[in-house]
Amino acid sequence: MSIDPFYSVRAWHSFVQETVHELGPAPEHPLVKAAVAVVFTNPFAGRWVEDLSPLTDASESLGRELGARAVALLGGRPAESYGKGGLVGVNGEQEHIVACVTTVFGNALRAAVGGGEAWISSATKVATTGASIDVPLAYKDEVYVRSHYDAITLTLPDAPRPDEIVIIAAVATGGRVNARVGGMTVADVVAGT
Repeated sequence: MSIDPFYSVRAWHSFVQETVHELGPAPEHPLVKAAVAVVFTNPFAGRWVEDLSPLTDASESLGRELGARAVALLGGRPAESYGKGGLVGVNGEQEHIVACVTTVFGNALRAAVGGGEAWISSATKVATTGASIDVPLAYKDEVYVRSHYDAITLTLPDAPRPDEIVIIAAVATGGRVNARVGGMTVADVVAGT
């Protein structure tokens, strides 16, 4: 797999968080959350550009590669949740990230993680190098499954530089450990209720 050459990639960052216990009973299986970030040059940094479609047109490759890398970090476990996000350096604008994570990106990400019926939660912001971002997670087949409302926090110590964009894909093997506040469940979705 590869990224469209439109994006001049400087770095990749990978994160895995494995929770084996919280207060209360231990889960049957650890909750694994993973995220992958790609850092590339912002071709529109420092200038107004009306047409951002070049960022969108090539984004299928971002969704495919980020999704495949994130799922690989789950160690063979299937992804139940997903999310997306991004940071843009201070010489860019939030709209530059959004152009990279639209439907073109989202459809490729869904395919890479094994499908998904729900819209993909996201967070984007203009940031300085070393800023943190909470990438939201939600159940991939029904956004209203409350047990899977979660997030993974990323901090990249060297990104985004002022003229860079960071795009992130995140996945998880399940919902929050010991989730118990009611609402729709995965079983409800599987049963079609």
